This record gives sequence, C-alpha cells and structure tokens, in this order.
Amino acid sequence: MSIHVSEPGRPVGTRLPEMFRGRRVGDVTELTESQKIDVSHSETTDAEFQLAARSGRHRALEEYGAAAAGELKERRVYLPVSQISTPALFSLPATATVSDALDTMEENGIHHIVITAEGNVAGLVDLRWLLVWLHESGANALASGFMNIELPAFLTASPETDAHQLARLMLAHQLNAALVIDDTGHPTGIVTSTDYLRLYASVGRHEGSV
Repeated sequence: MSIHVSEPGRPVGTRLPEMFRGRRVGDVTELTESQKIDVSHSETTDAEFQLAARSGRHRALEEYGAAAAGELKERRVYLPVSQISTPALFSLPATATVSDALDTMEENGIHHIVITAEGNVAGLVDLRWLLVWLHESGANALASGFMNIELPAFLTASPETDAHQLARLMLAHQLNAALVIDDTGHPTGIVTSTDYLRLYASVGRHEGSV
C-alpha cells in the first residue's frame, strides 16, 4: 500500500500519517512515530493492490503467498514488505538522552531506535545519524534530551507495500530504514538496508548452485 515520508521535526505529537494514528506504543519491541506529516511529500505505491485490499486485504495476501510459494523472493514482481521486515524494535521516550540511546543500541546490538512522545511515535533515529549529530554538536551533547533535538525524516510503509518500490524510495530519500505500520496504526517491524542486502545477496548463492 502507501509509503509516507515524514519531514524532520521535534518529537511532539505524532509524525505518523493520519491513517496510522491513534495507536499507542506498547512493548519496547514495538514501533510508532510522531509530529505532523506534510502530505504533499507522501507517495503512494501498489495502486492495483490497494484496490484489491479494500475488499479483502488479508485474503489477497494469502492468495499471493500461495501463488508465490515456489518463487525466490528477490525474483518476485511483487514482494510485500512483511516478507522481509524485522519484527524486533526498541524505543525510548523523548525525555531520554542521546547517551541513553547509544547505550541501548550497544546493549542490544541494534542500529535503529524509535523515539516516542506521550506514548506516540515521535521519530526514528539510527546510529550513523546520532554519531554525525554528536560530531557536529560537540561532546557535551551526549546529555541532550531528544525533546530538544530536531529528529531526521523517516519513512513508513504498510505490510503490503511492495518491497522493491520501498527500496527505490529509501534510495531516493537517502534513508536506510523504514517503519512498517499495519492498518490499525500498530507498528509491526522495521525494514533496513541490511534486509535488502540479505535478500539480493541470496541471488548469487542460488545462481551459483544451479
């Protein structure tokens, strides 16, 4: 379905598109987002699938899964993001500091973390962005709270979004991750550039075994 681009902004309110709002963050392994989104920057994909989804999204996905069962993922014309996304997610409140985020990333071996505000997703930051921000802000910035920082832009997508199209949008916006949000506004996972590397790297392995 849709791919939405949330502009950079402070962690206030919710930056999730209107269609995804109203869902609170629960477990720290769940996702969410914040601040208003400029809909003029949103992009919609999988138009044909959206038409079918209105009348039976889950059935359509089941039928797709059955039809594509014997086909390599990276070779499929349409590949749902849900097929390659990672479900494990970690979050911190906007009151947390940059130091807290770095510690959480190191302790859990992750490179992305969701920032929440008042129980809603306020943004998505990655390790590379944090290190660049620290370099530009100085060593004392480690104690800065996310509430006072303009968080970077981020992408959100539906589980049914075409993974190939999402990859093109990630490249176009120079973002290495996207949040996956279901139709109730519930965060279900994250897709990163590493997921795509695993997917397309498998092509060589399959071809080499033929």
